[in-house]
Amino acid sequence: MLSGLVIVDKPQGWTSHDVVGRMRRLAGTRKVGHAGTLDPMATGVLVVGINKATRLLTYIVGTSKTYTATIRLGESTVTDDAEGEVTATHSAVDVSEEAIRAGVVALTGEIQQIPSSVSAIKVNGERAYARVRSGEEVTLKARPVTIHRFDVHSIRPVDDGRVVDVDVTVECSSGTYIRALARDLGNALGIGGHLTALRRTHVGPYSLEQARTLEQLAEELEVLEISEAARALLPNRQLSEAETTEISFGRRVLAGAAAGTPGAATVEKPAAAFAPDGTLVALLADAGSFAKPVLVFAPGSGLPYADGRDK
Repeated sequence: MLSGLVIVDKPQGWTSHDVVGRMRRLAGTRKVGHAGTLDPMATGVLVVGINKATRLLTYIVGTSKTYTATIRLGESTVTDDAEGEVTATHSAVDVSEEAIRAGVVALTGEIQQIPSSVSAIKVNGERAYARVRSGEEVTLKARPVTIHRFDVHSIRPVDDGRVVDVDVTVECSSGTYIRALARDLGNALGIGGHLTALRRTHVGPYSLEQARTLEQLAEELEVLEISEAARALLPNRQLSEAETTEISFGRRVLAGAAAGTPGAATVEKPAAAFAPDGTLVALLADAGSFAKPVLVFAPGSGLPYADGRDK
């Protein structure tokens, strides 16, 4: 059974759900999922899992992301991006490059960010965007995010300086809203701002260089085999033949590192354990002096399971 990751270069105007639907048809299976939504306006890296590899997606969602983006200063929109109605305009003529760069520095590092009101975050069981569309005013709670890198590449006055476009690269923690960065930069400068372009270039270890368009994938379905995908994503552990046999039955083996030490594997970040031939056998977490399977990938089974039982 085909199992692995497909690194898709998502086209503009498509939802992540649309891409999953197309991949189900291309891969000939319903067992397809993605590791982190991209807005329809955005393009770039969308990691899609097929069959057994869908169980790796939970470990990809929390990885850092990198984006290239264009922020327009001088206009605010209801969605904080170009898809929403403009709600306010202020001339950007008097805003200096120094002020813009200082605003970017202030939004770098560990910050508290209020997500866009039209995000998919649930408020009392309902998506925030659905509440906004019904006319409700929604203000979400601030949450901690980390902006590892916020680089300014160019600052371009548009329409005689009425607005200013700022081209940036942002590397950030999971859960960061780039359009909220655009909004907050504009608000800090007193003129408002929104996002006009967004392209995701990296999701954890997977990059745009590996990505293929849907048209390319329709011609040739390029799948990153599950063992190779796990090797790039998680800490690696090489098993002996005896350990491989034990783990394949869901039994524990000696720990790779003492629990609680920096090198120890955890349930949240397990080690990818490989048989001598390089095949992915399981994901392991160190517990005391032993390592326990978090997930066992049994050869020949349709799905991975956690305790090694026959299906």
